[in-house]
Amino acid sequence: MTPRSGACLLFVLLLACAAFVTVAPAATTTESQTMSSAEKAVIAANNQFGTELYQKLAKDQKNRNANLFFSPFSISSALAITTEGAKGATASQLQSVFHFPKDNLTRQKGFAEYISDLNANDTAFELKTANALWVEKTYPFLPSFTDTALRSYGARATNLDFKQKTEESRQVINGWVEDQTNGKIEDLIPQGSLTSDSRLVITNAVYFHGKWVLPFDKADTTDQPFKTLSGKTVTARMMEQTGMAARFPYAETSRFQAISLPYNHTGEKQLSMLIILPKGTSYKQVESSFDAKTLASVRKSLKTQRVDTYIPKFRLETSYGMVPVLKSMGVKAAFTPGTADFSGMDGTRNLYVSDIIHKAYVDVNEEGTEAAAATGVIVGLGMAQPGPAIPVFRADRPFMFLIQDDQTGAVLFMGRVTDPTA
Repeated sequence: MTPRSGACLLFVLLLACAAFVTVAPAATTTESQTMSSAEKAVIAANNQFGTELYQKLAKDQKNRNANLFFSPFSISSALAITTEGAKGATASQLQSVFHFPKDNLTRQKGFAEYISDLNANDTAFELKTANALWVEKTYPFLPSFTDTALRSYGARATNLDFKQKTEESRQVINGWVEDQTNGKIEDLIPQGSLTSDSRLVITNAVYFHGKWVLPFDKADTTDQPFKTLSGKTVTARMMEQTGMAARFPYAETSRFQAISLPYNHTGEKQLSMLIILPKGTSYKQVESSFDAKTLASVRKSLKTQRVDTYIPKFRLETSYGMVPVLKSMGVKAAFTPGTADFSGMDGTRNLYVSDIIHKAYVDVNEEGTEAAAATGVIVGLGMAQPGPAIPVFRADRPFMFLIQDDQTGAVLFMGRVTDPTA
């Protein structure tokens, strides 16, 4: 990231998930019946944006055969706070692409409720989210903007001296990020990204740490062939879960298999990893038709049964420049000086989004999952019963996966594995 001329307003959303997850031999996933219509609308928006963004990234030639991993919740949350300061066509385009409720109160209520929901305590895992505003102490942001950020997103404003103590300010923000993510995301804001003209940084962090209900035995992990999306065969460390205890929510169609590996929990909230494994050579066909409706249908069709399960250990690190993809999805005014309208932030038409960066990390192993994601939005002032044969779920070819909140249906992370050794 290079320094920009003019005052710079940097929004950073960071999401980190450390999960030593749990596959519970539990019943089919069910969504909470106690959610308000506002919370349901925000979660539906998150999932629809996530699947649409996945399609854009998957079709980008730069990602032709590459692994993918990102957090729709991270990106949506950052841009929701951004939308609170947008007006006119800028707000309309953000609402359309992210499918946010057009009614401000519904959007704000939905995010407030889901943030509170995510922060509900469970003794079996740690899941939390946090937001913060870091403002240039001399810049006059509108109280209506900062009050909404605090009331609906829990983002308390902290004054920093971007003008005289730019580097110290950067270190303070990065320190908060590291603390909120248990050190999983370091140096999120690199040197040069903040300047003496910076005016605001918005940060969001999400952290998850849990264990599989049914962990994989390391002694059963063996070297096995994995056919990549490019057709090359590599050797992957394949984990194995078989025997009478291997009971998971499972569904199968003529084109793909789906399995849900739940995470340990003691309360109502339950999270899981859902894996979609296309059959044979149908990966591209399954991937290209995967959307929010398909996801909802798959979740409803899951039935707990014996499944001999094989999935590779994998670790992915990804980075995406989000401006081109969001432009292609319809966010245009926000990136154009003189056209962008963020007057809801400071009462002027001088702010515009100059860059958006998203980075993510995931590590899946026998104990569970560790994942982290970060989004930066830079805004410049420039202007076991007898029955059918036991299914075998052998993920020895490209597959899609996501980490989801089973109680609400919200997708927290999403990606694909085309080569677990890459």
